[in-house]
Amino acid sequence: MSNLVVLPIILPLLFGIILAFTNKYNKVSRTVTKIFSIVSLVVSGYLLWIVINDGTIVLETGSWAAPYGIVFVADSLAVVIVFITNIVATAAAFYAPHSLSEQKEKHYFYAFFFFLISGVSGAFLTGDLFNLFVFFEVLLMASYALIVLGGDRVQLRESLKYVLINLFSSVIFVTAVAFLYSVVGTVNMAHIAERVQEAEQQGILTTISILLFFVFATKAALFPLYYWMPNSYVVPNPVVSALFGALLTKVGVYSILRTFSLMFTFETNYTPTLFLWIAGLSLIFGVIGALSTNNIKLIIAYNVIPAIGFMLLGIAIFNGDALSGSIYYLIHDMIIKAALFMIVGVIAYVAGTSDLRKMSGLINQYPLLGWLLFIAAFVLAGIPPFSGFIGKLLLLKGALTKEAILIVIIGLLTSLLILYSVMRIFIYAFWGAENKSFKKKSIKGFYGPIIFLLSLSIFLGIGAEFVFPTVENIAKYLLDPNIYIDFVLKE
Repeated sequence: MSNLVVLPIILPLLFGIILAFTNKYNKVSRTVTKIFSIVSLVVSGYLLWIVINDGTIVLETGSWAAPYGIVFVADSLAVVIVFITNIVATAAAFYAPHSLSEQKEKHYFYAFFFFLISGVSGAFLTGDLFNLFVFFEVLLMASYALIVLGGDRVQLRESLKYVLINLFSSVIFVTAVAFLYSVVGTVNMAHIAERVQEAEQQGILTTISILLFFVFATKAALFPLYYWMPNSYVVPNPVVSALFGALLTKVGVYSILRTFSLMFTFETNYTPTLFLWIAGLSLIFGVIGALSTNNIKLIIAYNVIPAIGFMLLGIAIFNGDALSGSIYYLIHDMIIKAALFMIVGVIAYVAGTSDLRKMSGLINQYPLLGWLLFIAAFVLAGIPPFSGFIGKLLLLKGALTKEAILIVIIGLLTSLLILYSVMRIFIYAFWGAENKSFKKKSIKGFYGPIIFLLSLSIFLGIGAEFVFPTVENIAKYLLDPNIYIDFVLKE
């Protein structure tokens, strides 16, 4: 049973290797990718069902007991996010053939697609801090290949910035891990958590925790470390943008949540206040960025930043409601961001431009696309009864119990501005006189993945009573790090 834990990592890795040999045969690659993505989704769903019903599964590789061997931990938090990752991946697998040119498909897109999913899943499932670094590098190497797919000049320019920033943060990451190992003598997360509670060098450990937060905040694109992200996420093909926007920043958020709910729980003097300020500033500056541009892809990319701010808010408040809100919002945002990047990719395709000022009247030829965007805007902004509302309600309720009134006001105002920023796309692109220069293009193949993701987002809102108990249990579990420690170290 414990071997199931590595299947979400091993299967995409094997699938990527297989698809590296079929790159010249696009029809084969497309069909195989769809089948493989469904297989991964079913496997991750089965793993989720087992963990929710039977509890956390720990795999000790090579039968080396923790903390001496490498462990993978499938707890409720990790497997829920792995399952959502595979939902997004499945939608992307069906969207990609319609979005990519045949030449881009032949440049090993499908192989690197699965390598990315393998790295992301590994980051969620690992119970070892150094292996978290390793899986970061796996997913980053795959993302390096995907961001330059096609070789346009703007892609190469943005990829250089993307690579340099991530290399710099990776150097800090491995340095912080080395410092932490020198203090506690282990890289196993559960063992670190246990030894940190006993260590007397709290000042050094606080410094290390801030270093790690800097690394994860860079990956998550939090204020003021988001400057590399917006353009990097819009220059690739829309299917790549959807994967990046839905998954990569969420690995950073997950890492912050995991490390500060498990290993660095002793630090309550500085980090909650720091996180609260950064969350608030991320909300403000992210939505300012979304309102300041006429590029529809950039509008969605900038809206990644306030979403990450909302998630950090729950970690800063760190009570049951706030953590439940962060987790719910994380699940919601992974799905809706993928859908929105796909939608604006289709809009740019049919309009022949990403500039709002050059679009109008698309509703006449593409009514379904317009109304899908309209619904997605309400889901993203957290308008009742959609999924964003559930997460924000829990977050703001948690903030009110800590009397963080200012952040509640900022959260409510930015939610309205987020709605306005996306509704601008609907108003300018779909209303008004029809632009006769636009030639109608067939986009039937795009609708399936988008409707699939939006339907799930709507279910997360309307069917919250089915999802919330699991999210609430995850939040309670995170509030007691000893549960994780006992599972891994079998104490």
